[in-house]
Amino acid sequence: KNHLFRSILMSLSALLLIGIVFSISGLAQYFMVDIKRDSARSDMITGGTIEKAKFVNGLSDIKLTVNVPAFQMTFWQDGKEISTYKVGVGLKDYPIYIGKRPIKSVIWNPTWIPPESDWVAPELWGKVILPTDPANPLGKIKIPLGYNYLIHQAKGIQDMGNLVSHGCLRVMRDDLYEINDRIIAAYSLDITADQISKAKRTKETFVVELPSEMPIEITYDTVVVENGELHIYPDIYDYKRKSVENLRDELTANDINNENVSDEVLEKMIAKAKQKNQYVISVEALKKGNFLSGKVIPVLDFPKPKRSPKRKR
Repeated sequence: KNHLFRSILMSLSALLLIGIVFSISGLAQYFMVDIKRDSARSDMITGGTIEKAKFVNGLSDIKLTVNVPAFQMTFWQDGKEISTYKVGVGLKDYPIYIGKRPIKSVIWNPTWIPPESDWVAPELWGKVILPTDPANPLGKIKIPLGYNYLIHQAKGIQDMGNLVSHGCLRVMRDDLYEINDRIIAAYSLDITADQISKAKRTKETFVVELPSEMPIEITYDTVVVENGELHIYPDIYDYKRKSVENLRDELTANDINNENVSDEVLEKMIAKAKQKNQYVISVEALKKGNFLSGKVIPVLDFPKPKRSPKRKR
């Protein structure tokens, strides 16, 4: 009997190991596909023009997309850009998920259950940290994406355009408020303004359940033609996506002849995108052969603070 029990146990262990191997292999295959996915803002997706529109109540064809190296999230409705938001993303050692995920709920004043991870004190593992606890880092809203990935409130504007979280997307509070309101209005949910006002005023947990999954697509597109301009972004996670080969592929896909352009010229273009700066050049200039006539600008543009008027003495 003991021999039979050990044999069954060994068989079950082997099956479990095989399942884990296949699961990891499957996730790796998904990652290899997703890492090559074009940004939703790419001319290859939009046809060359990103059409903007005003939000429409009751139109539930909505989704979010994020291009990680651009630190930009877009809210789409009926295939049109409604608004864009700046984001902070996961640290290099804790990168944000790349791929498609479903959004099923928006949770106000969320609890936080610290994961069993090296960045969390062991005594906190598995504890429920209430929204009233100052140790809760999630802020007013979290949007679960599955696999413990979240969208949640940023600590402040300093999070935007930076690697700051442990695998989550950080978004400014007022932007999360706007996204929540649009989700409610798009799905015509039976949630009142008073309920949302109470959620803002108090620390009481309140859950907005979606009637169907809202997709979010997270891409890692470091070389992308968008609205007639080539953007080269820093390879913030060192995924080797900012290469001469990838640049040539993007140029060719957008009918830009680069056969007679040397690798050295393309490497110079790529080298211009570093730290928090991107290299931007129009497709028109590229088609004329002016590959190095673009400009180096910040990945995220922050408005300059207004100066207080000087007092007259």
